[in-house]
Amino acid sequence: MKVALSILTADFMRVNDSLKEIINDVDYVHMDIMDGEFVPNISFGPAVVKSLRPMTKVPFDTHLMILHPQNYIKQFAEAGSQYITFHVEADCDVMETINLIKSYGVKAGLSIKPNTTVEEIKKYLPYLDLVLVMSVEPGFGGQKFMVSAIDKCKELKELREKNNYNYLISVDGGINDKTLPQISKYLDLAVSGSYVCNADNKKERLEILHNM
Repeated sequence: MKVALSILTADFMRVNDSLKEIINDVDYVHMDIMDGEFVPNISFGPAVVKSLRPMTKVPFDTHLMILHPQNYIKQFAEAGSQYITFHVEADCDVMETINLIKSYGVKAGLSIKPNTTVEEIKKYLPYLDLVLVMSVEPGFGGQKFMVSAIDKCKELKELREKNNYNYLISVDGGINDKTLPQISKYLDLAVSGSYVCNADNKKERLEILHNM
């Protein structure tokens, strides 16, 4: 199992110190970008992504939980993102935004909230490099895993196999040693934040997830 570390719950007062011990042990770093409109909270912007880029060569998946993602693609691409993932529920032309991301040489991801079905993104699947299924409501760390994500990931895997698509299937929200086994066989990538970042032994937690 590949693991993306969500740094939303990291200690930003000493972010370099809190991440340096594990950042090279993860497969991806997951950046949750919140604008206070699409979701109630505000997190951080391209400057933070850029400041973290020299720490590691691990790919950055920048998850735009923002209302108008099309206005920020350039900034996050130039900050060092290898993937930029935005929400189908955002206020944008989805296909144009996918193409805009790819125009910067960045891989394009599309995310769906818990109340959004896979059916609503089926027409975009041939063009995607990653599909992110939210297993919590976006905008807050530390929420409980929603089991509705399991069937969505299963459906996405079946569609990929049937149509020979190339996207990674990722899930974000409430991932830990109890919830990941429920969904791991349908995934390529598990995003985990609180379970790892809030642990005393972060390396041990990562190893647990990697071995599922």
